[in-house]
Amino acid sequence: METKTLLSVALPAFNEGTRLPRLLKDLVAVGQEIQGPAVEFIISDDGSREEDARSYAEFVSEGQARFTEVGVSHRMRCLRAPRNEGKGAAIRRAWAHAAPDTQWFAFLDSDGAISGREFWRLAGMLSPEAPFDVLAASRVKMAGHEVERKLFRHLQGRVFATLTEQLFKLGFYDTQCGLKFARAPLVRAVQERLVENRWLLDVELLVLLQRQGARMREEPIDWAEPGGSKVRFGIDPLLMFEGLVRMRARLGPGDAA
Repeated sequence: METKTLLSVALPAFNEGTRLPRLLKDLVAVGQEIQGPAVEFIISDDGSREEDARSYAEFVSEGQARFTEVGVSHRMRCLRAPRNEGKGAAIRRAWAHAAPDTQWFAFLDSDGAISGREFWRLAGMLSPEAPFDVLAASRVKMAGHEVERKLFRHLQGRVFATLTEQLFKLGFYDTQCGLKFARAPLVRAVQERLVENRWLLDVELLVLLQRQGARMREEPIDWAEPGGSKVRFGIDPLLMFEGLVRMRARLGPGDAA
């Protein structure tokens, strides 16, 4: 059995006792059919309720047992924080505890908007010879892909993407889609500069990696809005916009070297 770790995936989770177990089942159902270098899934519990934390642990134990039973080298484990600090903090915490030999880092939102099959499809694009250093999923409607999203959320996302592009010149259609992969050595080179604790880690990571010369690629995916969003109407979008401006002041303009 191949034991080298291809990929370490952070799944940030805060009170996701309903949605995360469904996603874990989906990831295991597809992953048990995939041989090859190990993918480790790190459920980064960001201070969830006790009952949710127990639910994560039970499903992780079941998932790991299934991987072992069918003879694949993928792994699942939980990492728990004592208090809620935000998605960005949970992702950074998981990466700090990842397998030391991992070749790629990733994060996947725990809400199930991205299916297990789509995750494994993109993970299958990773290799030492891949013609990119960053692979980011993108919610763009095009032939062969389905994106189910409420109109208001779509319009809000386009405003955010436009402001991000004006400030940082990333050339991305969708910086906030909840699945991204990046080569581990490049992430480790900027890890100490990642400070965003909540929604803006996506942008911060892309900016810092692009400025290191990383080759970036967006990949359209199927995506379905899961319901139960934790984004507060009116308040959180304003905080995100304010955060972008603060990040620009901290990191400088998009064409900085």
